[in-house]
Amino acid sequence: MGFEIFGVHIAYYGIIIASGLLIGILLCDFLCRKRGYDNNIPYVLVLIMVPLAILGARLYYIVFSDQLTMADFFDLSNGGFQGLAIYGAEIGGFLGVIIYCSFKKCSLFPVLDLIVPALILGQCIGRWGNFFNQEAYGVATNWTTFPFAVYIEAVGEYHLATFFYESFLNFIGFWVLLTVYLKEKKHGTATATYLIWYGTVRALIEPLRTDSLLIPGTTADFVFNRISFVLSIALVILGVVLLVLNKKGKLSQNDKQLFKQTH
Repeated sequence: MGFEIFGVHIAYYGIIIASGLLIGILLCDFLCRKRGYDNNIPYVLVLIMVPLAILGARLYYIVFSDQLTMADFFDLSNGGFQGLAIYGAEIGGFLGVIIYCSFKKCSLFPVLDLIVPALILGQCIGRWGNFFNQEAYGVATNWTTFPFAVYIEAVGEYHLATFFYESFLNFIGFWVLLTVYLKEKKHGTATATYLIWYGTVRALIEPLRTDSLLIPGTTADFVFNRISFVLSIALVILGVVLLVLNKKGKLSQNDKQLFKQTH
């Protein structure tokens, strides 16, 4: 779904994803200035993270899809943007952060803390792309009022608007993470909060969806066969562990290389 400009098709989904990315970059720029970090950091990060995030999103989708194979990796015509997955993008983006921190010689958590408020805001915005694509919806329902339900033209019936549920809860999560980042000086707290918040949100919503990616060779009858549900639970556990370690002072706090250099 979209429109044309001079014969070029512009998809609403693409506009929304690009808008979420741009807003996320500007938010990171703002947070860098608040902390006294070099405000070039977000722009360097995006050059490293975005390509890896796209590759990760595509690879994750193909690995756990029962419709595509590795031969389809670079063929976006088969499924288009439907052939991407958020968790895969996060894994790819995380690898980008590791690369950046390795060259910068700083700890992971100061950079991850900087990113996660923008990440969850981008996820909040990006879910509206699912609205225009009519995807990531839930099971059929008798409800006929948005935002509880959405009419899916392809099947001619109303389904739970799970993309909206996630978007709304992510918006709340954004304000929680922004508050944590601005008030908490110990690095790692915002990252742990993100893992717990988003992991919980996704774990609650995933069983309601009709398009969950499954562990190969299984069916959707059992919720633990849904790979994103399992990963969500793992993220919650990881987040709790990080909070405990952070409280005990076990997480590295080196962010000296991120501050703006003065001459």
